[in-house]
Amino acid sequence: MSASPKHFAREAAKRRRDAAHAALGASAPASIAGHFLQTIPLGAASNVAGYAAIGSEADPSELLRHLDAAGHFCSLPVVEARQAPLVFRRWRPGDLLEPGDHGTRAPSPEAPLCRPEIVLVPLLAFDGAGRRLGYGGGYYDRTLAALRADGGAVVAVGVAFSAQEAQDLPEDEFDQRLDWIVTEKEARRFGAAPGR
Repeated sequence: MSASPKHFAREAAKRRRDAAHAALGASAPASIAGHFLQTIPLGAASNVAGYAAIGSEADPSELLRHLDAAGHFCSLPVVEARQAPLVFRRWRPGDLLEPGDHGTRAPSPEAPLCRPEIVLVPLLAFDGAGRRLGYGGGYYDRTLAALRADGGAVVAVGVAFSAQEAQDLPEDEFDQRLDWIVTEKEARRFGAAPGR
């Protein structure tokens, strides 16, 4: 059985991301936080879902610290069931994280559930149309589809290194596009995707 176009795209994207992380890993979080805070509109006390970076993912922790200090509500994703949307539990800087599925770290099961208005999305690659190449599990696609279908507004913001941009990524019908991308160089809104 031959490998899919996404398989080859993931391999190449992982190499680019690893190289960008090695070159920029220490300096990127502050730049990413600055571009997000200067560009992306936030309401009063917005609910923002982040993630605890693993491996060479672009790290949103500094952004989450700034958001928390400014009075916004932060949460992190939890895999409660395979092949199901993620849920989000309240998190504040300094809260302990527990080991989760797929090498993730998640808030305590006792932490309150949250419905985010903005979801920070990790990725392997993105393109100029807002397509996102993830890891193949479909968790964020299912999650964004569920949040977008329930009638409430949600803004998907990819967090990445600029070197992760690719051209014309392969896309399946269930893939959910990003509304914004934030890198160490800029925050960019995609086309006519819904924003805030």
